[in-house]
Parts: sequence; structure tokens; C-alpha cells
Amino acid sequence: MEPTDHVASPDRPPDTYTHGHHPSVLRSHTWRTVENSAAYLIPCLQPGVSLLDVGCGPGTITADLAARVTPGPVTGIDAAAGIIDQARADHPLDNLTFEVGDCYDLSFPDHSFDIVHAHQVLQHLGDPVAALAEMRRVVKPDGVVAVRDADYGGMFWYPDLDGLDRWMELYQAVARRNRAEPDAGRRLSAWARTAGFETIQPSASTWCFATPDERRWWGELWSQRVEESALATQAVDYGLADEAELAGLAQAWIAWAEHPDAWFAVVNGEVLLRP
Repeated sequence: MEPTDHVASPDRPPDTYTHGHHPSVLRSHTWRTVENSAAYLIPCLQPGVSLLDVGCGPGTITADLAARVTPGPVTGIDAAAGIIDQARADHPLDNLTFEVGDCYDLSFPDHSFDIVHAHQVLQHLGDPVAALAEMRRVVKPDGVVAVRDADYGGMFWYPDLDGLDRWMELYQAVARRNRAEPDAGRRLSAWARTAGFETIQPSASTWCFATPDERRWWGELWSQRVEESALATQAVDYGLADEAELAGLAQAWIAWAEHPDAWFAVVNGEVLLRP
């Protein structure tokens, strides 16, 4: 079947990725696997199915998906060419390809894939419904679209620290300045219904960082993000914070990580969608 008219709207402003691709961000992304980030999809992963991973980043989840559905073909797409190059170099699997792609304008015919997967993507988009509609277009009539996004408003931590409260306030402000929705997890079902999906299976799962090693890893990567990543640059450029304040937030993250009873939970919304 030939592709339908799916050209991205010329009226849609380009999206700005709040996190960017600083090494502190990629340390988080490359930690992700199917088991810790897409367990809700595992029952659908059968050998031989075809799969598209939208916004694949450095490809660790994509490669894990490919291993689970081999010999089925898996394609990972991302808008960042450099990240696609890294994914190709790091994951040379026979049934896996990586391409630069646009989630609003997928370069595949209608009904191309058994599964379309997107992890932590919709929260960064100015038009998540349009992206879901494109995913619905390229999935087979009996296929499934699987989407998982964090909900920043649903994150919890201990101990209470003013610096982490301010970090959350600042992150929300930067993301919304980017026309994004940081509290995406709770909105997935609503977006999916608007995009035309008839069958919606919602769920939620968490990441929890509470052991000494987990606290150190999570605290250190966020302390670097708030000072060095695209988030920091955007916060300063938008006039929402200055470098001195960002340095203080970085220290708050280190203080949190060093607390012997520190605990942090990230709530993620999930949906399995059928056309």
C-alpha cells in the first residue's frame, strides 16, 4: 500500500528537546532496557514480528527489542543524526536498522509494522496527538502501539530539599517554554483517544533509586544535567535561572544522593493501543 498524505504541517513550530544529548543525559538513556523500561510490552514481543522504535535515542531499548523479536525486522528512528550514528555503531544486529526520522512524518507506508514503540518521546513534543496519529497510520490493523512517558508531577523523593523543589519548578518551566508537557504520563490515554485509537490499555510503572549505588548514579547525572546539559542552557537563555542558581541546584542533587535514607521514584504512564 502506498503512503497516505502525511507531510508534517508547515504551521507546526519545530520541537526543542529539553534534555539535549549531553553525556549525563546519555548515561540515563543507555541504562534503559526492555526489562526496566518496557516490561508492559513483553507479552507482545514474539519472534518474527516487525517493530518500529520511534525516538530511539542511543538504541539500547531498540537493540533489546530486536533481540527479543529476531528474526523480525526492527527499525529505530530519531531526529538526531549523531545519536543515530552512535546507535548504529553500538548495536550491529542483523535484524536491526537505524534511520534519521521525523515522528510527525514517518517515511513508511500505511500498516507497515506489527508494533510501534515510543519511550519518553511524547512529553517532548509540541503536538503529541499528531505523532500518535502517525504511529497509528503505520501500525497494522491488528498491531499495537506502545507508549511510555514519565510524569514529572508524579515524581516523589525523600528527604525534602528546597533545591529539589526548585529543580522541579525550573524543569517544568523550561519544558513548557519548549511547548512540551512534562506531566505526560497521566495524559497518554487522553492523547491516544484524540488520535483515534479505539482500544486503550493503560497502566503505570516506576523507576526507583534508593540503594547507595542508585542514589549516587541518579544524583550525579542530575547534578551535571542542571549545570551542563541543554536544560541548563535553555534555563539561562530563557531568563528562568542564572549560572549561580544552577550550581546551587547541582549541589542540592549531590546532597540528596549523599543522604543515607534518600529515595526517589519516577512514575511512568504507559498505554498499549490498538487501532
